[in-house]
Amino acid sequence: QVQLAESGGGLVQPGGSLRLSCAASGSIFSKSTMGWYRQAPGKQRELVAGISSDGRLKYADSVKGRFTISRDNAQNTMYLQMNSLNPEDTAVYYCNLGDSTTRAMGGIIFGYDFWGQGTQVTVSS
Repeated sequence: QVQLAESGGGLVQPGGSLRLSCAASGSIFSKSTMGWYRQAPGKQRELVAGISSDGRLKYADSVKGRFTISRDNAQNTMYLQMNSLNPEDTAVYYCNLGDSTTRAMGGIIFGYDFWGQGTQVTVSS
């Protein structure tokens, strides 16, 4: 069983930055595709950014050039650096390890899919 724990959310002014972290337990981190998702009130959960085990990246059009996803396999941690935040980025951000992001990016389906509890990001003046 894998547990994911997000951190780094909070309140930030428009134009500001935040760095989210997702720490994973277990031994499958380094060989898994991972992703950041977000869900705003009244909207469906959407993929923000994904990173495969071999370093392929995928970004939503709305965050390209502003957000950067990365991973540290030695620390079993994934990051999302978010710059130039705007109110439309306000949402609960979730990290995913496994098939949900693999299907979005392409790759081998391993049959597991884990989610964190989410961290709130609010962009407001």
